[in-house]
Amino acid sequence: MISNSLAIEAVNLTKIFGSFKAVNRINLRVEEGVIFGLLGPNGAGKTTTIRMVLGLLRPTAGWVKVFGIDVEKNRKKVLQVTGYMPQYFSLYEDLTVEENLRLYASLYGLRGEALKERINELLDEFQLREFRGRLAGKLSGGMKQRLALSVALVHKPRLLVVDEPTAGVDPNVRRYFWEYFKRLKEEGVTILLTTHYMDEAENCDKLALMSRGRIIAEGSPQEVKRLAFGGDFIEVLLESKNSLNLGELEGVIGVAEEERRDGLVKLRLLVDDASERLASILRFFESKGTKVHRAYQVHVSLEDAFIALTTRG
Repeated sequence: MISNSLAIEAVNLTKIFGSFKAVNRINLRVEEGVIFGLLGPNGAGKTTTIRMVLGLLRPTAGWVKVFGIDVEKNRKKVLQVTGYMPQYFSLYEDLTVEENLRLYASLYGLRGEALKERINELLDEFQLREFRGRLAGKLSGGMKQRLALSVALVHKPRLLVVDEPTAGVDPNVRRYFWEYFKRLKEEGVTILLTTHYMDEAENCDKLALMSRGRIIAEGSPQEVKRLAFGGDFIEVLLESKNSLNLGELEGVIGVAEEERRDGLVKLRLLVDDASERLASILRFFESKGTKVHRAYQVHVSLEDAFIALTTRG
């Protein structure tokens, strides 16, 4: 469920530590009900940004609102509607799993049967019931991540903010977290997350690519890739006895690569939209009497796009 209402609005958000500008005049508009990813390498400014969104850091300049609430003026109200899972485990290691959950649930005002019911829901959801009496400091890395996420959700926040939620966890936990994030989105929860894993960022509805404190690209994963390269790539392997005028092809921006070998021609075409152009490209070659052996859209990774964008910058 994607809404047009804004969960987060940040304008000219800036944070300077001494002579170091960690975040440099970024603007964010995160709609309700989406998974929005801040993507970039370590040191790009992602964690500093989300800490300002939550009111944990005061901006040097600019402002941020969460569901229309001015974070700097009413941080307490913002905390009531947000849940935060930091990158590094920060719960009480000398308390048990259940004691941590009870403590944070009570801080958010849960009492009696409502508190008990919510804790049982989370213990079951994150498969922590058999570990409810274990000290948090004695949990494995993956179990600590599960506990940290359950604590962030104990009060059913409208906005969940997670910082590198799958760093250092095994593939099964990573897959489970992403499946759960998608379920939360279906329930109307907005999720803001940071990651440096380019592959898993494909699961986000919207992305902002960050580098050296700036946002260098923003949009859906597909939009970011098109921005980096100017369109989509289609690769065609064909037999061509005659020269072809590719200028007759609608939507083709240019030939990115051409290779001839053993009587075959391999073309990599840059097009505005591969899903719309692939069929017409096939029809074009067939109309010219050219046999096409294969034609397909070339997969471009977000890592490819990020490198292209930063190199260009």
